[in-house]
Amino acid sequence: MATARELAQGARDVARGALGLLRQNARLVVLLVAALVFMLLLEDVAEGGVMRLDTMAYELFVERLRSDALTPLMEGVTSLASVVVLAVMAAVIAALAPGKEPGWCVSVNLVGVVALNQVLKFIVQRPRPDGFRLVAESGYSFPSGHSMVSMAFFGLLIWMIWRYHRRDVMRVVWCVVFGLVIVLVGVSRIYLGAHYASDVIAGFCVSLAWLAFYTRVVAPAFLAADNREPAD
Repeated sequence: MATARELAQGARDVARGALGLLRQNARLVVLLVAALVFMLLLEDVAEGGVMRLDTMAYELFVERLRSDALTPLMEGVTSLASVVVLAVMAAVIAALAPGKEPGWCVSVNLVGVVALNQVLKFIVQRPRPDGFRLVAESGYSFPSGHSMVSMAFFGLLIWMIWRYHRRDVMRVVWCVVFGLVIVLVGVSRIYLGAHYASDVIAGFCVSLAWLAFYTRVVAPAFLAADNREPAD
């Protein structure tokens, strides 16, 4: 009969093996989980009405947190994911990065995710929230365009920094900063009444799945021309 120590060692070995498998297939896991969550949200949206998730988010971000002091900040945050601002940032990256490849990589990513968002919105055609909107918006609501482009754009920057930047504290700092921008953009869309929470989460999920593909197939093809190796 196995002793308690042997059982514990076996459990640790299984856990290490599972973690190793997840690391080796991280993109596939992200892709599958993001796709599953998106499909669950899409199913509820197709049934019509407002989800419990949307109601809870409305109560928190609109009824409790909305204030005259916070609104300008949320408007500023949401503008970080406007196509114009991101296009300017892409141009800056293209101008400052060594070679043309990083600029092309970021630009193609932005154009692709904007086009994908428009296709999905046209297919689903969910109306935007009405009655508590602080910003003028047109078009359909699901999935959130700002959430999609922020996750895709800043998510790609996180991947590029983590892969190519030298291993120092600034690599972590920049990744955390861009991660916070992604989250805050999503929150701002709910706060301003431009989207339901389910729109925002769906947008994040679509772009996570997009990035799982883009960073595996497209981005390496662009950046290989830089002849740069991942940072030590």
